[in-house]
Amino acid sequence: MTSEPETDINHTMAKVMSVLFHPLLMPLYGMLIIFSAPTLLGYLPMPVKKILFTVVLINNVVIPLILIPFFRFRNIISSYEMEERRERIIPLIAITLLYSVTSIVISRFQIPVFFKSFFISSSLLVLIVTIINFWWKISVHSVAAGALTALVFVLSIKMYTALTWYLIAVILAAGLILSSRLKLRAHSPAQVWTGFAAGLAVLTTLMLLFF
Repeated sequence: MTSEPETDINHTMAKVMSVLFHPLLMPLYGMLIIFSAPTLLGYLPMPVKKILFTVVLINNVVIPLILIPFFRFRNIISSYEMEERRERIIPLIAITLLYSVTSIVISRFQIPVFFKSFFISSSLLVLIVTIINFWWKISVHSVAAGALTALVFVLSIKMYTALTWYLIAVILAAGLILSSRLKLRAHSPAQVWTGFAAGLAVLTTLMLLFF
């Protein structure tokens, strides 16, 4: 029988993993993967990398983090976890719009098409998740984990580079994310696995299509 202290530790670790791999942070992790991977994309000038990173940080992380307390203050959401499906609709619509703005801004930069395809595909993925959420609660954490795995997979294929350790790392991270969401009982197994499969399949398909 599992002791209560051990259960508490596991529950705490699951919360920590959910925060560390929050969906809002996934675009930043994606950028870091692209910048650090041993491909030609890693040789992008540092000033350009900083500009891209700043745009994503402000538009896809900082602004949503500002909006969430506002939604809570206006009683649009009842908690920061947004456990109810209906509570996620307006925040997801707002994030979809922000992703679209990011895609438009980045598409105007003179940078490799891979970056543009990543954000255009991510924007469409968020839109698809938002539409699904009108009828069914899907795990956004799992969708993001699947998308990050897809990014490494497509990057490896398109850049003709074996990114074995990157792939192992994102798969392990995905396993921890999915396990954490199940441990916290935030989602059912179907919502978690469907989310991961959707993120993996949709982003892979769209990036291969756009790039």
